[in-house]
Parts: sequence; C-alpha cells; structure tokens
Amino acid sequence: MTRKRTIRDVDWQGKRALVRVDFNVPVDGNGRITDDTRIRATLPTLEFMRTHGASLVLMSHLGRPSGEPDPRYSLQPIAQQLSQLLNTEVRFPGALTGPSVEAAAAGLGPRDVMLLENTRFHPGETSNDPALSAQLARLGHLFVNDAFGSAHRAHASTTGVAAHLPSVAGLLMEKELNYLGAALEEPAHPFIAILGGAKVSDKIAVIKKLLHKVDSILIGGGMANTFLAAAGCRMEASLVEADALDTARALRCTGDDIIQLPVDLAVADRFSADAAFRTVSVTEIPPGWMALDIGEATVAHFANRLAGARTVLWNGPMGVFELPPFARGTNAIAEMLAGLSHATTIVGGGDSAAAVRQAGLVERISHVSTGGGASLEFLEGKELPGVAALDNEEA
Repeated sequence: MTRKRTIRDVDWQGKRALVRVDFNVPVDGNGRITDDTRIRATLPTLEFMRTHGASLVLMSHLGRPSGEPDPRYSLQPIAQQLSQLLNTEVRFPGALTGPSVEAAAAGLGPRDVMLLENTRFHPGETSNDPALSAQLARLGHLFVNDAFGSAHRAHASTTGVAAHLPSVAGLLMEKELNYLGAALEEPAHPFIAILGGAKVSDKIAVIKKLLHKVDSILIGGGMANTFLAAAGCRMEASLVEADALDTARALRCTGDDIIQLPVDLAVADRFSADAAFRTVSVTEIPPGWMALDIGEATVAHFANRLAGARTVLWNGPMGVFELPPFARGTNAIAEMLAGLSHATTIVGGGDSAAAVRQAGLVERISHVSTGGGASLEFLEGKELPGVAALDNEEA
C-alpha cells in the first residue's frame, strides 16, 4: 500500500488546517450526544496540530439530511461537546460556506478551533460538486482527512477539496490504514478472520479476498444460516439468502477446511427478546423456529481455533446481539479477543465495534475501527476515494 503524508510531515506554525472529521454520532431528540466515541477518536489529531501552532476549521456530516438545512441534524451540540473535550471555545458559525464563514476562518489565531455546519446541508456535498469543493478549500491552507469512516465516499469534503490543497492524513486515518493494511499485507500467522452479520452478499468480496490470506474464517450471524442451508441443513424460519446459496457452496469448496461454520445454534420460536429459545445442533432446528445466535459448542469450537492466533480480524456480530438472550455468542467473541494478549486484534467498525464498547473491552483490543463500511471496502481490496486523494509520501 502506498504510504500517505500525515500531519507529522507538516510545519503547522501559522497554518490553518481544513480538517474533515467524522462526527456522525448518535444525538437524541433533546440534542444530547449519546455516544461521543468518534469525537474522542479525533482528539489526538486535533491536539497535535494545535500544539504545533495550527488553527483548525473542522467539517463533518451528521445523519442523512436531504441536501438542505434541518435543525435535527445541526452540529451545534457537537461543537458544545468538543468545547468541553478540548477545554477551549469551539466557534460555530452556523453555516458551511459564505463570506461570513470565510471571515471567521481568516480571524482564527493559533490553536483556535471552528466547526462548520453539517456538510450534508449542501446538495453539492454528496455529488462532489467542484464549486462547493473550491469554496471549502478557501477556508484552509492545507487539507487534513481524519475521517476514515467516510473515506469510502467521494464527496466534496472528503475528496473534492483535496484537488485544491496539499492533503495529508490525520493520526486516526493513519492508524486505521496501518492496522488494516498490515492485516492484509503482512499479518502474523495464525491469522484468523471472524465474520458475522446478516448477509453473505455483504461479505462475499471480503471472504474471497481473505481466503488466500488467513488460516481460518469463522462464520456466525445470519450469514452462517445461508452457508448451513447450502450444506444441506434445514434452517426452518431462519434468515437465509436463497440467491446466495450457490455462492456459499462455491466458497466452501474453495475454502475447504478454512471456512468454519457453527455446530450448534440458539434458536427461538419468534424474533423477540421474550421468545422461547433453546440451543440445538444445526441439524435439529424445530419446525418454524429461527436461528438467532451461535451456541455454546460453537463458542468452544471457535475458541479452539482462536487459541494461539497472532492476528485476528473481526467484522460482524454472531447473532441478534441487540436482543439480550441472543447476545451471548457476540459477547463471547469479544471476551475471547480481549484475552488474546499476544495477538494483534482488529475489530472492523459497525455492530462489532458497538458490541466491544458495550462490553467495556475497547482498551483490551489492539484496534477498533471507526468505519464499518469503509473498513469492509478496504478489506475487499478497494481503493478508498478519501485515501486515494491524499498526497503520497515521497520516496
């Protein structure tokens, strides 16, 4: 992988940085942030540049507004939270572009911070409009992308501005690329991948990419149902992707002993936290019941495969972990990874990251990615537009 220039390669004294961050955090109906993990993840980058004399103009999206201002998605609560975390006033102009915003940016002194309004309040953000990119670029001397979670999107604030300014990676972006890149390019073996989530179709490209790199792929979650159905198991009312059965069979043939499936499942009579449930062999699902988690024997089987692992990559829950009775498999995997003190453990963002946070185990995992979709596309071997737009490190 081509190495990218980072904020360490820049003399920041007297410079104004236009920084794309990922502040797409959950905000409740009262404007309270319910999880500020993504905001905290950017603090090392912001503090590094401020310590070295930079002023900062930050930009992020929040939610999916329809290309126009929507008070439900304003970044004002995030400006307030960031002020507390940085222990400094974070200015909030209440707009994304325009003469008043440009004047506010020009008035920033060393260490000052300003957060722009939601980039998606402008219709040109998601269409990567050149005019919007040029307007945003006028707000800084250099562009810093620290938003790995948005790096798979070619938007004005992630790639467009990079055409106008010297562009470098922030520390969080650098960390993401280093961990995920090492897993693909030079992993220590045994290298085990754990893949879950609802659909095989979402992970086909990742499985194909990893099959020739890993020692085992442990498959759970809804996607395991499709593999089990392809192997001849009667899955009853379980989620199965009928149009992915042939693909699952072909992957099993290619994967031979590499792909490992559940041997037992937690099944329920309906999709509910108060459903009747029990653990059965994969060949003994009662008529009309559905698989909602891996069982204890599968947890033990997966633990046996993970013993002695040197690199572990996990993407996707083992069951419907938002329903407490069916969170056991996912929680068990999180505990296993936390206990692998001699391994590099990487959790791809999304639900797996949420499960690790819920279990309070983040500090015991080598790297928890901040980007679900971005990490998946990276592991598929795709070039992420937000990364490709950054300046390459000089040889």
